[in-house]
Formats: sequence, structure tokens, C-alpha cells
Amino acid sequence: MTITLLVAGLVMLFGALVQGVVGYGMNLVVAPLLALTDPSLVPVPLLLIAMVHALLAVAREHNHADWRGVGWAMIGRLPGIGLGVAAVALLPQGPFSIAVALSVLICVGLSLLSWRPSPTPRSLLVAGVASGVLGTAAAIGGPPIALLYQHHSGPTIRATMAVYFAVGTAASIGGLALSGAVHAEPALRAAMLLPFLVAGFLLSNPLRRFIDGRWMRPAVLVVAVGSAAALLLRGVLG
Repeated sequence: MTITLLVAGLVMLFGALVQGVVGYGMNLVVAPLLALTDPSLVPVPLLLIAMVHALLAVAREHNHADWRGVGWAMIGRLPGIGLGVAAVALLPQGPFSIAVALSVLICVGLSLLSWRPSPTPRSLLVAGVASGVLGTAAAIGGPPIALLYQHHSGPTIRATMAVYFAVGTAASIGGLALSGAVHAEPALRAAMLLPFLVAGFLLSNPLRRFIDGRWMRPAVLVVAVGSAAALLLRGVLG
């Protein structure tokens, strides 16, 4: 095992642990570090391994998923992807990242003060559009959906986010497959990281029981703030 693979694997283990406990956040942790460690691991191998994590999470807590809510969010996500592509093509990435980061921070701040978001069809459509834009243009599609479910139980948040990520990631992989980007080599690279992903996912089992309840909402908000901070840093430095 090379040092590069070991470092990439440990990054993947930590990212899988975070997402296994909170329901989202793996790309925030993993994508930038993998890009620095071994750029060939991004994006196709990371998408393939993220798909495995989403399916494991769905299998673990599928009875708690808000399937109807995922449907509304996915309807919004489709036009959001188109808007995200346009944002990448038309807008300067630095100012755009800063604007997105500030928007996420404002939502977190409002939810701490008086705003109590809930996953209604209308709010899920809007969050789905925002998630499509952010996921496409800034690689942080989780916070808009997660913030709507922040007052729900840990199993509901994790299962719903897992279903949402599974469907969204499958669409992304399908698009890349049509372009010829999905073939044996990235699949083999993803397979090399699979043991680390499974280890992180299994380690999340006891931790999720600890964090469920009073600590789940703070964890959701902390990951959202972390996503915004990473974007803000990227916008300032980029």
C-alpha cells in the first residue's frame, strides 16, 4: 500500500464517518483533500464511492426516509443543475462562492434565532433548486436540504439525505457514463478506497446513537457552517 493510497483512504474513512453520523458532509471533507492527494480520484471514483455510501445508508435506515420529500427535492434539483452549469459558465467563481457561503451562513443564523424551516413541498422545491445549483457549481449540495430537516430525528435526516444523494449521484454517474468518463480505471480506483469507506461507515454506527437526539441538530448546523467556511475560503483565495 502506497503512502498516497493510505492518506486518501484515511481521508475517505473520516468523510464516510462524518456522513454516516450526520447524513451529509462527505464531499466537503473528501473532495478537496483527494484533489490534492491524487487528482485522478476526483470526480468519477469519488462519485462511485459516494454512491456506495448512499446505498449503505439507505439500507441501514430506509424505513425512516421521507420518500415524498425526496421526490419534491429532486423535481427542484433538475432545473437547479442547469442553473449551476450556467453559473459556472457565466459567473466569476470567487464572488459566486462567497455569495453562496454567505447565504448558507445567513440561513444557519436565522435558524438559530427564530426561523424554523420545515420540509413542505414548496420549500423542498426551492431547496432542491438551490441544491442543484450549489452541488453543480460549488460541490456542496447537501446544506439546503439538510437545513430543512434539522428539527427531525437523526434517522430521518440520514435516511432522507441518503436517498436524495443516491438518486442524485446515480444521475451524475449516468451523465458521466454517457460521456465515456466511467470505465474500468476509475472503477478500480474507487474499489481501492472501498475498504476505508466501509470502515468509516461501520464506525458511524455507535456514534450515530450517541449523537441522535439533542446533538443531531447542532451537528447538522456545524457541517453547514463548515461547508460555508470552506466555500468562503475558496472564494477569497481563488
